[in-house]
Amino acid sequence: MSRIGNNPISIPDGITVTVADQTITVKGKLGELTQEFDAVSIEVVDGSVSVSRPSDSKDHRAKHGLYRSLVNNMIQGVSQGWTKELELVGVGYRASNQGQKLDLAIGFSHNIVLDIAPEVKVETVSEKGKNPIVKLTSFDKQLVGQVAAKIRGFRKPEPYKGKGIKFVGEQIRRKAGKSA
Repeated sequence: MSRIGNNPISIPDGITVTVADQTITVKGKLGELTQEFDAVSIEVVDGSVSVSRPSDSKDHRAKHGLYRSLVNNMIQGVSQGWTKELELVGVGYRASNQGQKLDLAIGFSHNIVLDIAPEVKVETVSEKGKNPIVKLTSFDKQLVGQVAAKIRGFRKPEPYKGKGIKFVGEQIRRKAGKSA
């Protein structure tokens, strides 16, 4: 039994949820998101969204909790938004942005210039004596995670000194170096 899927989702003020055919659309102050679904039924009843499944087959049970979580993330995204923060750890590692272009200096011969999707707001914070931080904000949780993973993939944290691009608060498993 899906415990997540059985919980109803309350709709905050200012958010409109519409279900048509096999598509759910959520509109809010930050934007609009749509998601296609199958194998479950989604109903909007007096200020809450409920997801139900037709049978207890393995596929239906799996998709029950999945689509409930996706709809919940959509509602939370258009009302509050999602934020990911990346920290650049390393000597000489820098980050700057001009509009939607992110410029990363992370130890390669040339800087990496990355065009960020227009739905994602990018901000860089550089304070003296602290590691540079890249803040990504959007109403789409999947898009923020994808952009953050792409940036992190340019220079993943290595286990000996911990240099690289990591999420703020991420714990890096450290290894001991060679003993002489």
